[in-house]
Amino acid sequence: MSTEQNKVAVRRFIDEVFVKGNADGVEKLVTPDFTPHSWGKMPSGVEPLKQAIRRVHAGLSDVKFKIDDMLAEDDKVAVRVTAHAKHQGDFMGVPASGREYTISETHIFHMRDGKVAEHWRDADMLGMMQQLGALPEAKTTKTT
Repeated sequence: MSTEQNKVAVRRFIDEVFVKGNADGVEKLVTPDFTPHSWGKMPSGVEPLKQAIRRVHAGLSDVKFKIDDMLAEDDKVAVRVTAHAKHQGDFMGVPASGREYTISETHIFHMRDGKVAEHWRDADMLGMMQQLGALPEAKTTKTT
């Protein structure tokens, strides 16, 4: 696949999986041996990804991803996004707060035959938890 075709596939993955939470469409978007590298001890494969999508979207609504940058070379696509969602249910062990968050995330996708084979993510989890009220805001001190 060309880098442009890989970028199109990643845009579709972001829209279908991250934004819409379409667990049923995952098989069309990832390889059978899909490997996540940044989601804790999640095993490889399609079914664990489907379960993770369902858990996340049970806790979040109004999910939006704005693609700020997308770079591709060979079989890798890197994306920097601004992610936004509303916390409507249990999410990462935090009960629903009704609050919204907006954070920066960076994703790297390894593509194989037009599908996502591997995924890495780096996100502002501290900022998200502070915005959801799960952690106190950072306090600054004045120095003279």
